[in-house]
Formats: sequence, structure tokens, C-alpha cells
Amino acid sequence: MTPWAALAIFAAGLGAGTVNVIVGSGSLITFPTLLALGYPPVLANVSNNVGLVPGSASAVHAYRRELVGQRSRLLTLGPASLAGGLTGAVILLALPHGVFKAAVPGLVLLAAILMALQPRVTSWLAERGDRHVHGGAPLVIGVFLTGIYGGYFGAAQGVILMSLLAIFIDDDLQRLNGAKNALALIVNGVAGIVFVLVAHINWSVAGLIAAGSIMGGQLGGHYGRRLPTAVLRACVVFVGVSVSIVLFVVWH
Repeated sequence: MTPWAALAIFAAGLGAGTVNVIVGSGSLITFPTLLALGYPPVLANVSNNVGLVPGSASAVHAYRRELVGQRSRLLTLGPASLAGGLTGAVILLALPHGVFKAAVPGLVLLAAILMALQPRVTSWLAERGDRHVHGGAPLVIGVFLTGIYGGYFGAAQGVILMSLLAIFIDDDLQRLNGAKNALALIVNGVAGIVFVLVAHINWSVAGLIAAGSIMGGQLGGHYGRRLPTAVLRACVVFVGVSVSIVLFVVWH
């Protein structure tokens, strides 16, 4: 690895860590960087996942104040993320790499649209009595399915999680962002453990991404926690639409 390649990977990790805290989709910075540097797709994917785990932990630490009082919520939703992340990691290692290609761009775009319409959707659900402290069974199922995607690839996992949490849970958007970071850490963490145990990882790459994403987690947390609710929602929608377009163009 050349010094310039190492710098590029570190910088990508820094950018990914910053973006992941605020909205998600940091893998769209690191993963293409690794591909451009000549790393095979699966090796790049698993090394990227392992490298971003410390960044996810940094994001949770940055949002620790917003997580106060959410222990019960995370104990309800955390097992769904754990099971989903484990399932997604196994799918990545066991099935062809193109299994999710057809569905993922549309899924991310749908999440962005739902986030844009979130105030109207939540009002409708509130009238039906379908919003709860923990979101109920539909949210648990949605978090599980999102965990599968996150363990498999994960770009814009945060967009999907934020959309689901904001729609089904009546709470401040910044607090939900903290919960999103915690759930993403669970998914990335369990997938990372699977990859460490059974997959080949480029530890130099993972280490550089980890160093950058840890710094990015603190940077993103510092600024992300100060964003007004409307701006945070707009960021989620913008990133979601952009990611869906990029994935559709690249994968089709």
C-alpha cells in the first residue's frame, strides 16, 4: 500500500464516520474508494465493515446524551438488529453478491420518500393509535429487515432506520438519531464479528478506516447534534435519494 493510498483510505474513513453519525451511507465513501484502489468487492466490503465498527461506537458515544432514557427501547429493538445483522453477514458470505441489487435502490428511495412525508404519515398513524414508545411489531420487523441489509452491505442503512424510527415512534428526531446510531452499531458489530471469524480481512485497510471513522464519529456528533429537526430530516431525504440514484446507476 502506498502512502497516498493509505491517506485516501483514512480520509474516506473520516468522511464515512462523519456522515454515518448524522444520517448514514458512509459506506458509499469508503467502499468505492477501496474498489478504485483495486481491492476485490467482497474483501473491500468485509474490511470496510470491520473498519467502520469503531466509528459506529464513536457515534454512539457522541450521542450519549440523546440516548438517556432509551434503554428500554433499545432492549426491545436491539435483538432485531442483532438477528438481522447476523443474517445479513451470513447471506453475504453464502450467496452471490448480486442478490440484493434489484431491490436495494428502490428500498432506499422508499425510505427517503417516507422520511419526507414523515409528519403526515405520523399524524395518520397517531389518529389510528399505531405510534408507540417502542414502535410496536411493525417497527421490530422493519428493524430486523434493515439489519439484514446492514449486515449484507449497509450503505444508507441509517436512512432506512431513521425513517422507520421517525414514523413509528413519537419522540424528538435527534433522540431517534441516537437510537439509530446504537442499532447500527449492533448490526455492524455482529456482522464484523462474523467476518473476523470466517472471512479474509485486510487489516491495514480496516485499521485505516477505523482510525478515520473514530475521528469522524466525534466530528459528526459535534455538528449533527446541533442540527434543527427540519434540517436533519432534509439531510436524510437528500442522502437517501442520492444513494438510491447512485446505487441504481452503478448496479444497473
